[in-house]
Amino acid sequence: MSVSPATLPPVLLHSEAELARAALATPLLSRAVRLARWAGPGTRVGAGGELVDAQLPAAAAELGLAADDPDAAAYASEAWRIAVDTGLIDVTDAEEEGGEGTVTQGEDLAVLSGGSPQDVLAVWLGALDTVYADATVPDMDNLLDVLEENGEVDFDELGWDPQAEADFLDGVLGNLYLLTVGDAAAGEGPVPLPALAASMIVPDDMGEPTDDILEQVSDAMMKLDDQFRLFEPLGLVEYQPVDEALMAEIDDDAEEPPAPVDDEDVARYGMVRLTPLGLYGVRARMLEAGVDAPAVGDLADKGADALLEGTSGFPQAAAQAEIEQWLARHEPLAAARELLAAARGGDEGAPLRRLRCQQALSLVGGEAEPALREVLDDAELGGLARVWLTERGAADVPAPSEALIFWLTIDTLAAQLAAEGNSDELQGLVEGLSQQHSGFFATAWRVDHPATADVLEAMGRLHPDKKVAKEARKAAFKARSQQGL
Repeated sequence: MSVSPATLPPVLLHSEAELARAALATPLLSRAVRLARWAGPGTRVGAGGELVDAQLPAAAAELGLAADDPDAAAYASEAWRIAVDTGLIDVTDAEEEGGEGTVTQGEDLAVLSGGSPQDVLAVWLGALDTVYADATVPDMDNLLDVLEENGEVDFDELGWDPQAEADFLDGVLGNLYLLTVGDAAAGEGPVPLPALAASMIVPDDMGEPTDDILEQVSDAMMKLDDQFRLFEPLGLVEYQPVDEALMAEIDDDAEEPPAPVDDEDVARYGMVRLTPLGLYGVRARMLEAGVDAPAVGDLADKGADALLEGTSGFPQAAAQAEIEQWLARHEPLAAARELLAAARGGDEGAPLRRLRCQQALSLVGGEAEPALREVLDDAELGGLARVWLTERGAADVPAPSEALIFWLTIDTLAAQLAAEGNSDELQGLVEGLSQQHSGFFATAWRVDHPATADVLEAMGRLHPDKKVAKEARKAAFKARSQQGL
């Protein structure tokens, strides 16, 4: 099913300068620019601003397209429309009905050579809007079949719902975005088209898909194949289309059930991935639609409290990148003091804030040492301060008390639970603790920490040894009784 906006992790975008260069290098926008610079007062356009048929061969030649290329006119017409829609070309309608309009270069053409990266990207986003609209309209031949006498399209007869088509494409690109930026995917490989289509069609709780569902997935694949072929020249995606021979096989065997797909053959069904420019474009559309789609760097100019709170839900790699950008704007000692102050608290999110604080402080140099020494006696920060100082070989670091060691252990486990849930890494940590400290649970339940009972319950769930797990659950019960819960 389509991605929930609440699940979107932060995206690490390329710099705007890199993205702007990529935008200018895309085949579709570069062709539009060439035609905008070629156009002049003698360029002939129709009532809708389109190049007249007699003008298309010259436009195609300007783009370096061969005269015998059957797609040359279509490429030239597409590039011209992008130039008009993005303001690279201004078209003035004819004064008389049936006449031809006049053409001048638009103001935005100069932006592409002398404007800022943001200006260039704004033009590219305008081109994306145009291609997006094209991708959600039905085949032109089908449109002509249902054109009414008044020139309007009978959508009911066509069986086409414009809003549903737009929502479907938004959902597909949203899922592709999530697969690209999510930690599990790491954005390392293209996504098979069948999997992407199935993510929109197959219910999450369905076991074996029915024949009807499989047919819907097949239809969605063919639709997406057409749409991604439109998006690739604009640089939104890298796309390996569905094998033409495969489509012929599907048509020939329309009455036969689909054969199993081998991993070696999956590429024949189409493979797609968002480019760095595509990530930027899809995120821009999400933001425009009111979706919360964070990007690494959004917190760089915020306070330490916003940094620790914001990165608490980030995957590890994204949190690290965000913290690095924040530290780059702050003096080390002042940054350390601000981070430590923001890490305090007894609320549910405090352990994870302290974990992110530790992560940030690990990137700060020795100039921050005075800030860490200032909190050695702090009940919440003294443990992490000792760890930081010891790892750097600082002298005169007071040994922690047993109570502080146990408090820091509970705090760390609570943070890991909040960050990763019942992960394999956390299970290994739980097993190691119980092995190293035979009387751990006898002492741990007494720890004066808001998360003590929750941590001990989690240890009972995670530990594979039934006897140890039972000890953990008993300790959790004692902790809740002590806390009056």
